[in-house]
Amino acid sequence: MSFSLGIVGLPNVGKSTLFQALTKNKVDAFNYPFCTIDPNVGVVAVPDERLSKLAVISKSEKVVPTTIEFVDIAGLVKGASEGQGLGNKFLTHIREVDAIVQVVRKFNDDNVIHVHGKVDPEYDKEIINTELVLADLETVGKFLSKAKDKLKSSHDKIAEVEYAAIEKIKNALDQNQLINTLDLSTEEKKIIKPLNLLTTKPIIYLYNISEDQLSQDLQLPANSLAICAKIEAELAELSAEEAKEYLEQLGVAHSGLDNLITTSYKLLDLITFITTGPMETKAWTVSRGSKAPQAAGVIHTDFEKGFIRAEIVGWEELLSAGGWNQAKEKGLIRMEGKEYIMADGDTVFFHFN
Repeated sequence: MSFSLGIVGLPNVGKSTLFQALTKNKVDAFNYPFCTIDPNVGVVAVPDERLSKLAVISKSEKVVPTTIEFVDIAGLVKGASEGQGLGNKFLTHIREVDAIVQVVRKFNDDNVIHVHGKVDPEYDKEIINTELVLADLETVGKFLSKAKDKLKSSHDKIAEVEYAAIEKIKNALDQNQLINTLDLSTEEKKIIKPLNLLTTKPIIYLYNISEDQLSQDLQLPANSLAICAKIEAELAELSAEEAKEYLEQLGVAHSGLDNLITTSYKLLDLITFITTGPMETKAWTVSRGSKAPQAAGVIHTDFEKGFIRAEIVGWEELLSAGGWNQAKEKGLIRMEGKEYIMADGDTVFFHFN
């Protein structure tokens, strides 16, 4: 299971520069709006030091990390929901991602045009969120009309609940409220899921800052990160060792990509489990709360269908033991059944029919 993050923002906030740095894919990043028309997609390996360590004791031929897909979506503008700029084309691309990374500009540079003539990240966020809300209102309006007709014709309890849920969503959107901030019941979430609303998606706000702002206490809101796209671009050109030294010189513990991945996993409530052996040591991503058969199904659907049991040991215990056979001899490997809930860092061997 891989997951995708859609990078959105107003023109010239550093969005494409950031995408280029994160994915090392060369994309157009000229100093004018709408230079990126079609979304660029880049698949990035998720850094995980556990894999290389386990690969040593398993004598693995290769190491396969899990991945994140970044989708660079061309700059939104005020009025996008009504077709301004390149309009609904961008909104369609946003619907296809798991979470939104909203890049807002916090750096000052007279040489880089701001589409609204001023640097005001909170105003930028307001514009983009409003466009997402307006697009959702259009969608909800159509569904609410259908739900109302269904209620009139059937008068049953199910139709009543559906209409109430969609009306609740519309009322929130009318107040310019993002749906991901609402406290929805399991039933309500199930009802609105087919609507594929933009504002139900988790959002990470990425403040693009200057090098001078790295040492400042920026007091950012929840689900926010500060990142210097310029530095990330420089790091992308360095070797792993050089990049590490550069970060140390800057007094920064982790790169912007590492911080973004950590925040993304937390926001989407994801964990990683590992399989390891002579052929490969590989990381797999599942939602927190997934049971063992579901995790097996991520590797192959047949594994889930024919699931019998799973041999599981924590990665640190396995490393400490020195290998799978040694861990088994020490009684560290547990036999778990269909109800076992996977934990981050579980190292697994699945048995199936």
